[in-house]
Amino acid sequence: MALGGQPVLILREGTTRTRGRNAQRNNITAAKIIAEMVKTTLGPKGMDKILVDTIGDVIVTNDGATILEKMDVEHPAAKMIIEVAKTQDKSVGDGTTSAVVIAGELLAKAEQLIEQKIHPSTIITGYKKALDLALKRLNEVATEVKLDDKGTLLKIVKTSLGSKSLGFGMDHISNIAIDAVLKVVKEYDGKRRADKDDIQIVKKMGKSILESQLIRGVVIDKEVVHPGMPKRVTNAKIAIIDAPFEIEKTEFSAEIRIRDPLKIKEFLDEEARILKEMVDKVVQVGANVVFCQKGIDDVAQFFLAKAGILAVRRVKRSDMEKLEKATGGRIVTNFEDLSPKDLGEAALVEERKIGEDRMVFVEGCKNPKAVSILLRAGLERQLDEAERSLNDALMNMITIVDDNRFVPGGGAVETELAQYIRENASKYSGKEQLAMIAFAEAIEAIPKTLAENAGLDPVDIMSTLRSKHVDKGQNYGINIYNGKVEDMISLGVIEPFKVKAQALKSSFEATAMILRIDDVVAASKKKEEKGKKEGEMPELD
Repeated sequence: MALGGQPVLILREGTTRTRGRNAQRNNITAAKIIAEMVKTTLGPKGMDKILVDTIGDVIVTNDGATILEKMDVEHPAAKMIIEVAKTQDKSVGDGTTSAVVIAGELLAKAEQLIEQKIHPSTIITGYKKALDLALKRLNEVATEVKLDDKGTLLKIVKTSLGSKSLGFGMDHISNIAIDAVLKVVKEYDGKRRADKDDIQIVKKMGKSILESQLIRGVVIDKEVVHPGMPKRVTNAKIAIIDAPFEIEKTEFSAEIRIRDPLKIKEFLDEEARILKEMVDKVVQVGANVVFCQKGIDDVAQFFLAKAGILAVRRVKRSDMEKLEKATGGRIVTNFEDLSPKDLGEAALVEERKIGEDRMVFVEGCKNPKAVSILLRAGLERQLDEAERSLNDALMNMITIVDDNRFVPGGGAVETELAQYIRENASKYSGKEQLAMIAFAEAIEAIPKTLAENAGLDPVDIMSTLRSKHVDKGQNYGINIYNGKVEDMISLGVIEPFKVKAQALKSSFEATAMILRIDDVVAASKKKEEKGKKEGEMPELD
């Protein structure tokens, strides 16, 4: 910048600045590229992506959230679109690809409107009005499901897993996910809630995905501490202790001088007596299984084994909390406080060898508020993809517990919302109406993309689909397996209401944020040091 012929330096040397139309064009292009990357993964006929990181690790997946999370993206606008996927994934756990595809289309349509000299603020206002109409109609087409309606719940979860590569394991994983979530449902102020943290997923390679199982309890990835202890305990009374089975060391430096050799034995005997008192306390309250978050001294291990108690040490805090919820016990931080009412109960506690590892299974809890899923698969990448699929299935169920409404899938609901927006856009005046129609066209990207990914002609499919919805066929969507437009509710292709609503909201918010940007100031990158001093060799890792 020059002021009276004198240059005034505002920004640091090397800083780049893009303004106005160029800034908007660059941001929109970057966001569209991200949307294009995940577009081909949408739907049951979507393709997979192979991701290779800097150290050569390979991930094969079609999960939108995983693809975007693992990509090393530089452009700030592209990062905003990735934030859409993260928000969608955290909120409802599914619909990430749909949210990103809609955001990409909203920006593409906005670019066309900007070229027609329509101001970004006007476009955002029109989009917001269209979003309000879409959410209103979405509420009207939603149907409630009861949590004891296992058949409908299964359809919802299987629709979510339709695009995953689970193959013959889909039904099995769907049933596990439904049962797991229903076990951990709690009621707060008359509202039902389920917490993902109450469901532990333990992955172990080997066998097939059909060997995966739901455990009404907890799996502890540790082994029994002493070979003399029982490896199996039925009708377990479980002490959950967050205190060391050891002689506590002083917090300050100290030394004990013993001049008489006989005193050494007395000193050691006193240590053993204190440890035996701890074990006696556990025996006295009637516990036959101990899970300890801290260490267990060798002498204490001997006394526990002698008493026939199964003990596990160094249990993670998160596992201790799950044990508390599953068994009905209470974490005790002081041996003096331990009482029979603090003990948890389980039908069986057993150490088993799974693959190369030994693990302790706590099973058959009466009314567990925490459960575990042991996930198996023959290949490591298959196991990772099965975990991603299971997470989606669990989140779908948790979403249904939170809001028990569902809508038709297969592009049916998006077509219905687009139709409703078009019908009502004429009531609005000015340029906002153009933005509302653009919003309707953008959300139709979902059925279009489903058709394209299935190798169908999107023009034919969309014309048939629109005509059905004009004739009040609000449940009609694309059956990608036979290429026809059919009733999705009767086919069992249904999705949670909350997933669709969140996808619309997230994509609008990201679009509005990107459209408001008209100036991008990028600082120069720091140059890497080549050497500390001239002639000095650089440090080697």
